[in-house]
Amino acid sequence: MTDAPSSPGDPDSFPRRLARTARFTLGTPKAFTVSPDGERVLFLRSRSGIERTGLLWSLDVTRGSETLVVDPKPLLGAEVGETLSAEEQARRERMREGGAGITAYSTDTAVRLATFALSSRLFVADLLAGGVRELPVAGPVVDPRLSPDGATVAYVANGALHIVSTHDGSSRTLAASEDPEVTWGLAEFAASEELGRYRGHWWLPESSSLLVARVDQGPVQTWWVADPAQPGTEPYAHKYPAAGTPNAEVTLWLTTLDGHLTELVWDHETFPYLVEVVIHDERPVLIQVMDRRQQHQQVLARSAPTTESPAGVLDRIHDIRDSDWVDVIPGTPKWWGERLLTVEVSEDTYRVCLDGVSVSPVGMQVRAVGDAADEGVLIHAHVDPVERRLVLVRPEGSTEDLGPVGAQVSGTRVGGTTLLRVETLDSASPTITVQGAAGNTVVVRSLAEDPGFVPDVRLVAGPYDDARTLVLLPTGWTAADGPLPVILSPYGGPHHAEVIYAGRAYLGDQWIADQGFVVVIADGYGTPGSPSWERVMRLDVAGPALEGQIRGLEAAARAFPEALDLNRVGIRGWSFGGYLAALAVLQRPDIFHAAVAGAPSVEWSLYDTAYTERYLGLPEEQPAAYLQSSLLPRAAGLERPLLIIHGLADDNVVVAHSLRLSQALLEAGRPHQVLPLSGVSHMTPQEVVTENILRLELDFLRTALSTVSRPS
Repeated sequence: MTDAPSSPGDPDSFPRRLARTARFTLGTPKAFTVSPDGERVLFLRSRSGIERTGLLWSLDVTRGSETLVVDPKPLLGAEVGETLSAEEQARRERMREGGAGITAYSTDTAVRLATFALSSRLFVADLLAGGVRELPVAGPVVDPRLSPDGATVAYVANGALHIVSTHDGSSRTLAASEDPEVTWGLAEFAASEELGRYRGHWWLPESSSLLVARVDQGPVQTWWVADPAQPGTEPYAHKYPAAGTPNAEVTLWLTTLDGHLTELVWDHETFPYLVEVVIHDERPVLIQVMDRRQQHQQVLARSAPTTESPAGVLDRIHDIRDSDWVDVIPGTPKWWGERLLTVEVSEDTYRVCLDGVSVSPVGMQVRAVGDAADEGVLIHAHVDPVERRLVLVRPEGSTEDLGPVGAQVSGTRVGGTTLLRVETLDSASPTITVQGAAGNTVVVRSLAEDPGFVPDVRLVAGPYDDARTLVLLPTGWTAADGPLPVILSPYGGPHHAEVIYAGRAYLGDQWIADQGFVVVIADGYGTPGSPSWERVMRLDVAGPALEGQIRGLEAAARAFPEALDLNRVGIRGWSFGGYLAALAVLQRPDIFHAAVAGAPSVEWSLYDTAYTERYLGLPEEQPAAYLQSSLLPRAAGLERPLLIIHGLADDNVVVAHSLRLSQALLEAGRPHQVLPLSGVSHMTPQEVVTENILRLELDFLRTALSTVSRPS
């Protein structure tokens, strides 16, 4: 059993350990790179389960031995803390990266060199001979990338793209602008927050030129993010493309190493989103673009440069359309030999397609595509949405699982070496193994802290297709102990699953259950499943999401009728889960008796273009959808206790959401509580914040549910 309630700040309490260990993820290996011959595996890992500083390691697959390649501390010397530019802080926020030290790295094609930024400085490590050198730079470094031949590093500093030689440190600025609204080599907000593209420059295979994104944020409205707790600190300008407002203008350019720039041209008016740029050694560069409504994607191929067209010409080679929305699938498009690989909807399934023809099985939902070789292409997919499978799909359509079924499996295969990351409900941490071409298996050590228990997760069959519900009971609970108050802990929104085969995900929820609650987590309508299941959210993210939580609660009550006291039901969530928690008590006070809404997306006209317009359409075309999904018109219906929590430094779901909800509740005469978090962003990475939010949520719900009264 997890520990009983303890005083805030108790270093041995579970909430403090959960916070200190970043939910027991610190010390877990991540960011793997396998050398082309399969003999070496690079990865990042901190020294222990309570340290956030990432170190670069190398695994010798044949010998099974690890070598520490780079330790940031000697490189930083006496430097106290890390100095990060605003661009780097924003990049990490978009990637949900809360670590320190080496958080990302890049290698040459042969994986002989690695480059990384550390406290805005640039370093290169020799992975074979050993040794680390610092390279001179033009400013605070963001997103350094090694050329394929390892001779040059490209990086962004002060909004400009620069290169520096790894041999002699000579440098050059390739692309810059005097307009402060224009950046070169970075991904814009919409791409990095919602489309999964975190980079803005790409080396071409010959190492003599790059493709670089030019981002003009001039059209994007300016919002101001301030910290009221520090009135002497000037607010900072944040370019935020809210639904229905202009996005940044993104173009793509070819630059040679002497700084000569040539634009690659497509129909920007029809296809304003640059979704992905795919570099292939032997085939033309692929560029994926998408329309504003996200119902039409085009795949363009760059032809060879000519005297008349030095950047090459972009030829349209494939179109993907959907009357609801076209999904962005990581790892696509790509070349598989001479055929174009995409993932498209066919027979209510996300399927691998070759030149538009489906080849993967019906019912196997493809979520991402990995490495492709002659023998087949790796996909991350599921049949049951609770699982993630690593599957080899062969050109004729046959499949082979490379890991266990009934688990969360990810990985890669390079040079005959297969890396597998496996999570199950029976373990509180993932197992990472490397299977060498010679047949040997090496376990990559995890240094994560042991929480001391594995959550007792009970999966519950849903009453309808693709629904998933799980229940966590207090350790040792029996029917003789009687019914307990219930806490729902959802996300519940599109494109994110909470109910998965991963015991680690429910450590905090098990602790809550052990304080005398039944915790129910449900993935209902619109969460990952079949295409038709997900598209229930189209033009209404409120009704289906709330109905899914009610159905999940009903399924849990049927499975454990002696455990759930349905007269005392609370709900807590963050982001979309916070929206859903507030919606629950506003819309159905007969079922939900108290709520904690963390960083709720209250008013969808305040949220970003790429996410909101995907599901609700353009505001000027679908005003009813925005009104139906807003919490503000429901404010007068509040009859239950509601605690709203929001970080004042949140630049994703800005605090205006919670302030407008609070104002609407006040104007309706509805009592509620608001907890502002000074200096806290959407990630809430601070240890003390993570610990005390959990405690405050639990105390609020315990008090509220102990004095439940029926709605009038």
